[in-house]
Amino acid sequence: MKTILITGATGLIGQAIVKVCHDQNLKVHYLTTSKDKLSTNDNYKGFYWDPNQNEIDAACFEDVDTIINMVGATIAKRWTNSYKKEIITSRTETAKLLLETIKSNNFPVKHIISASAVGIYPDSLTNYYDENEKEISSSFLGDVVALWEAAIDEFSILGIKVAKVRIGLVLSHKGGALPEIAKPLRYGAGAAFGSGEQWQSWIHIDDLARLFVYAANQELEGIYNGVAPNPVTNNELTKAVAQVLEKPLILPNIPKFAMKLVMGEMHILLFESQRVSASKIEDEGFDFHYHHLDPALNQILS
Repeated sequence: MKTILITGATGLIGQAIVKVCHDQNLKVHYLTTSKDKLSTNDNYKGFYWDPNQNEIDAACFEDVDTIINMVGATIAKRWTNSYKKEIITSRTETAKLLLETIKSNNFPVKHIISASAVGIYPDSLTNYYDENEKEISSSFLGDVVALWEAAIDEFSILGIKVAKVRIGLVLSHKGGALPEIAKPLRYGAGAAFGSGEQWQSWIHIDDLARLFVYAANQELEGIYNGVAPNPVTNNELTKAVAQVLEKPLILPNIPKFAMKLVMGEMHILLFESQRVSASKIEDEGFDFHYHHLDPALNQILS
């Protein structure tokens, strides 16, 4: 039975990936910074690490040839200077600790699939980005993802295959952006942001989890966009959520300056536009269950 080491396994996406692994009879080792979250089952075994102290239980690598790397501090928290540093180090220093542990113990890891983000692409209402795009967003998010991917690329020095999945807006009823979008709409107080023309490259969490495990099983290398094939504008997303909830959209769009006052620099999460292609992963044989937004929202919100 193949064993996969997952970082961030107790997070929103990580939990979904664990479920897919178990559905496919794959054993999971996972790393956690919380000793309360350690468990030992036949197919799900936890190991403690504290990247801030450069501490890791190297036994986590036993029988492991593949890593799925999901670790990273949430970006959905106000970006103070100190928290910006945490966002970066939680991605780069954890990768460094994994790499150094593999190297010093000569563990036979063959493959790492790491989370990344579509935030690396520049803000644009007209471009349609694929994985060959070289220009990087000048925003903080662009800086974060560039440093994150560079840290993961270091694994190739050891002959380890590297895949990076640039994740878009993840749709789930358990957390992430969708419940926050739906909350005001349930009370008739929701609205699109700014012009509403900015693109939202979204993906159903079930498809995203399957995509990561597919990349592991197929031993894929390189960059893949973790988005569904049909991105929508913010206007379309807001209208679709309201329609599924059977709520009216009566308020005008929320202006950018208002959200900047409320959220600070983090407001760009709502206003940046990245229309991103899913063609590359489809060409590798991956089949999305949710190609279009309406069925995805109906499955989650109904």
